[in-house]
Amino acid sequence: MKRDLYIDFAKGVATISIIFIHTAFWSGQFYMPTEARVFSLVFDVALFYALSGITSGNNIEKTLYRLLKLQITYMIFVTFLFFLDYFFKVFGLTFFSFDWLRDFYSTFGSKYVPGSISSVPQWDTLGNWYLHEYSNCDTFPVVMGSFWYLKIYYILTVLGVLILRFFPKHIDWFIGVCIALILIFNIFPQYYPNGQVGYVAFYMAVFLIANRMKGKKIPTKMIPVLYGLVGLALAWMFWNYGGEIFYKLNKQKFPPKIPYIVWTLFSLVTLLVFYNRLKIEKPNFFTNVGQNAIFFYFAQGMSSSLVYFLVVPMKDLMPWYLLVLIIYPVNIFLAVVISKGLKKVDKLGWSVLEFLRVKTASENP
Repeated sequence: MKRDLYIDFAKGVATISIIFIHTAFWSGQFYMPTEARVFSLVFDVALFYALSGITSGNNIEKTLYRLLKLQITYMIFVTFLFFLDYFFKVFGLTFFSFDWLRDFYSTFGSKYVPGSISSVPQWDTLGNWYLHEYSNCDTFPVVMGSFWYLKIYYILTVLGVLILRFFPKHIDWFIGVCIALILIFNIFPQYYPNGQVGYVAFYMAVFLIANRMKGKKIPTKMIPVLYGLVGLALAWMFWNYGGEIFYKLNKQKFPPKIPYIVWTLFSLVTLLVFYNRLKIEKPNFFTNVGQNAIFFYFAQGMSSSLVYFLVVPMKDLMPWYLLVLIIYPVNIFLAVVISKGLKKVDKLGWSVLEFLRVKTASENP
């Protein structure tokens, strides 16, 4: 079957958009106005869950194997990150060792105090990272701030494939249950649960709706209707919550509440409108990013941390809109370079595991 480059293209666009979001909401705190940072959320992480829904099937074994490979790749990356972070701490080069960045110490919630590094690595931190407890990485603070997505992805994918496998005729019922839970959690916020339940309710609805669109195309006559409904939803949001809700959208994202959900509708509708309509005939930069999305996702956490060192000395030298035109491309460039390096690290990690497998197999015939 010929690979659908539109899916790769959409993943690439979503990944580049995430890099912009993390440029805006991390180092962008120094120089970007709130309005510009909020607008970066137009194309956000919900797109990844929709794309996962479009590409997912009901093969449990294949899905679990894919998740296992992802978990091993993730563990290889955080192992590399752990030792890199420790190396920089030993030599006093951590993010928080710089006076002009230490002011953000409390913002990142770090427990690290410069100069307090022990000669022994904190192995419990690595173990917690393996188990998806994302305590801060002091050298690259944006990395762990990005990983909330990964835990939800694991949960969503497992539950999603179980629904697709065992309840293929009742998917609409599950969509209805998810929407009902979203409404209950928002109408009665005192019952909004802690943990991942609120995230899964919304993103599972996105996943299943997108899966229902698999192989289909939205009729042309429905496109203005859908965008009209999105416009009405946005108008209702501002009328109901007031204009100040615009400045609070990022806080409405963790966990997803009605204003943020409404804000994501434009990007989700756009994704589905172009699905099976926009034909990508040849590989390009965005399809390449999409095909290597996980390495770019890892890399952008590192690159988005590194650009702080450009932002702070430059933020008073030019208007913010000129500075972002410098920092954002630099962030993308660094993510491209780092992702290539991480692919090599991943390949090395798998080679070590294969060596250990062969070695232990030969010793235990």
